[in-house]
Amino acid sequence: MSRKKETRVLLNEDIKAPEVRCVGDDGTQYGIISKNEALKIAEEKGLDLVLIAPNANPPVCKIMDYGKFKYQQEKKKKEAKKKQAKIDVKEIKLSVKIAQNDIDYKVKHAREFLEKGKHVKFRVFLRGREMVHPEGGVEVLNKIIPLIEDVGVVEKKPHQEGRYINMTVVPKKEKR
Repeated sequence: MSRKKETRVLLNEDIKAPEVRCVGDDGTQYGIISKNEALKIAEEKGLDLVLIAPNANPPVCKIMDYGKFKYQQEKKKKEAKKKQAKIDVKEIKLSVKIAQNDIDYKVKHAREFLEKGKHVKFRVFLRGREMVHPEGGVEVLNKIIPLIEDVGVVEKKPHQEGRYINMTVVPKKEKR
């Protein structure tokens, strides 16, 4: 299980560079000064010295309230997460030997899901000898396509995944 490596932010005494380009919280340019001088300025203001550009020459540090900065970053992350669209996928299972009235019934449900803006995944399960002739499953899914064309678009054409023939349908985009 690999996790995204978080880059650790260097603060105050953890900064190793002897000289830094220092910027104040309010935008004040202190220029290139020694790390100790920058730490002294930060301490006087009751703030932290934060390394923001370690690869610059000399490294760039900013005098700021690190706790407040971290809080703002977390807030931005949460806002971005809220704005992400969650896609709801409904799955409809079929078999190769399905009767037309059963197809109509399942398509009726699929149409309802698509009208509500949900994605629909049709799956045809292949039993026993049906694995030798997966075309039967593809035929069943091809019968469905014309029945849902007015409300949905086939995103993934019928394809085989193990014992299933899958097809994904997404709702049509409304023109405004």
